[in-house]
Amino acid sequence: MRSIWNGAISFGLVSIPIKLVNATESHSISFRQIHTEDGGRIRYRKFCELEDREVTQGEIGKGYEDADGSIIPITDEDLSSLPIPTAKTIEIVAFVPGDRIDPLQMDAAYYLQASGAPAAKPYTLLREALKRSNKVAIAKFALRGRERLGMLRVVGDAIAMHGLLWPDEVRAPEGVAPDTDVTVRDKELDLADALMDTLGEVDLEDLHDEYREAVEEVIAAKASGEALPQAPEPAAGGKVLDLMAALENSVRAARESRGEEAEHAEVKSLPQRKTARAAPKQTGGKKSASTAKKTAAKKTTASAKKSTAKSGQGTKKTASKSTASKSTAKKAPAKKATPRKRSA
Repeated sequence: MRSIWNGAISFGLVSIPIKLVNATESHSISFRQIHTEDGGRIRYRKFCELEDREVTQGEIGKGYEDADGSIIPITDEDLSSLPIPTAKTIEIVAFVPGDRIDPLQMDAAYYLQASGAPAAKPYTLLREALKRSNKVAIAKFALRGRERLGMLRVVGDAIAMHGLLWPDEVRAPEGVAPDTDVTVRDKELDLADALMDTLGEVDLEDLHDEYREAVEEVIAAKASGEALPQAPEPAAGGKVLDLMAALENSVRAARESRGEEAEHAEVKSLPQRKTARAAPKQTGGKKSASTAKKTAAKKTTASAKKSTAKSGQGTKKTASKSTASKSTAKKAPAKKATPRKRSA
């Protein structure tokens, strides 16, 4: 790999000669600007305003525009002789736990390559010290005209450095979060956790740039005069108003895409699912039949008791009536004799 910066790591009194190489590369497809009428390339030419002529790259340097509009030339030699220790040195200033670094501060990534045989021993010493301490090194270095902050960590058998933004370059998230009060229920969190568990199980090596592949297919089709690939139909759908239903459907779809059974996507804590499962128990055939038999038996016994009670009451009433008539018949002569005594 081609180095973009040569210098040394300052580790206390230990100096480690290194080369800085890019740890990442871009695979994005770049386009040229063309004239749409004839396909001619559009190029930008660099002209000198004072001489009104095009200049070559070798004639172009740096300059700082002052407040009054005047230009102050700055050469590479001026920048290389800056009165700072980090001009050609990655100066380690501290060792901190890795979780102390906010990911928002992370910028470009580089590999630090040992420069020559003398650098092998101190390079390995620093790498093993970082491994055993489970910490990262915070360093300052100068690159492309300004001093930067960096974080050194171990990647495999190499030392990598992440460029860091200065703390005052990270903006505070003011006005970003919702300004309304929202209550999240435990059941919604349970579904979100289930979705995170399902989507979280993925090998990063399996992920790829589908957009770049689609662009390459379009370019290949146009170059060969073939028909362009058709875009897939957008998934039908509207606004999802039920968050619980949306989360449940997401869990089910994610698990089905991984070949899991659809029934496992059901969440037991949902109230509607409890009702659906309890319903068959209430309408079981054996229990309902036995209940019906018991009810019918109770009704028959009750009606029999009522009829017996009625017949008993009828018998009692008949007997009382006959008894009353007999007593009336016996008492009748006594009532007739009473007026005879009064008439005498």
